[in-house]
Amino acid sequence: MGRPGGNGAVMIEIKHKDTGEVLLRVEADTLAGADLAGSRLDGAFLWGANLNGANLKRARLKRANLTGALLWGANLRGASLKGADLTGALLEGAILGEADLRGANLQGVRLQGLAWPEADLRGAKLQGARYDALTRWPAGVDPQRLGAVKVR
Repeated sequence: MGRPGGNGAVMIEIKHKDTGEVLLRVEADTLAGADLAGSRLDGAFLWGANLNGANLKRARLKRANLTGALLWGANLRGASLKGADLTGALLEGAILGEADLRGANLQGVRLQGLAWPEADLRGAKLQGARYDALTRWPAGVDPQRLGAVKVR
């Protein structure tokens, strides 16, 4: 993912999952803690990416591949993740207030302790997602009916 930039710094290129088009270049050796607020990353290939603590506030990640991504403590407030694939991602401690997760694949995701009461989960796939007594769900969402599993 990374390659040397013009001044010798490492440059990370975030590419589109289908076309390979470069959506964003980040001068860093990791995306953990990166400030990507407001970035347009629709269709991005971020499979297994370490985005722990990253600022993705109001980022556009529609139909992005975030399979297995590490998003512990990431700020995704108001982010658009409509149709994104987050299968097996780590979302514990993430901030997802007002996030648009309509039609997102959240199968097998770790949601323990997550507070996301304003998130839009219409049509999201939650089979096998793990949550606990501290997880706060949006009004009207029955996690067990959607296939999520409560853990201790």
